[in-house]
Amino acid sequence: MDNMAQAVAAGYWHLYRYDPDLLKEGKNPFTLDSKDPTGDFREFLMGQVRYSALARQFPEHAEALFAKAGEDAADRLEAYKQLSGK
Repeated sequence: MDNMAQAVAAGYWHLYRYDPDLLKEGKNPFTLDSKDPTGDFREFLMGQVRYSALARQFPEHAEALFAKAGEDAADRLEAYKQLSGK
C-alpha cells in the first residue's frame, strides 16, 4: 500500500474513476481523484528495482528514459484533467 501511495504522490500513477451511469444523468462519467504530484518522480523510479537495475546496466540510456517517462506521466495527468473538466 505504501508503494502505491508513493506512486500516486510522485505522479507515476493517477487515481481516477469512470462511471458510465453518470452519462444518463448528463454528468461527466470520468472523475480524477489524484491531486498534482507532490513527490519526486525520479526518486520514486529509483526506489523500484526494475528502474534502478536499468540505471545500473545502461546508465547512458537510463536518464533519457526516466526523463521521457516523467514527461509522459505529466502529459497523461493533463489529459486526465481535461477529461474530468478540471
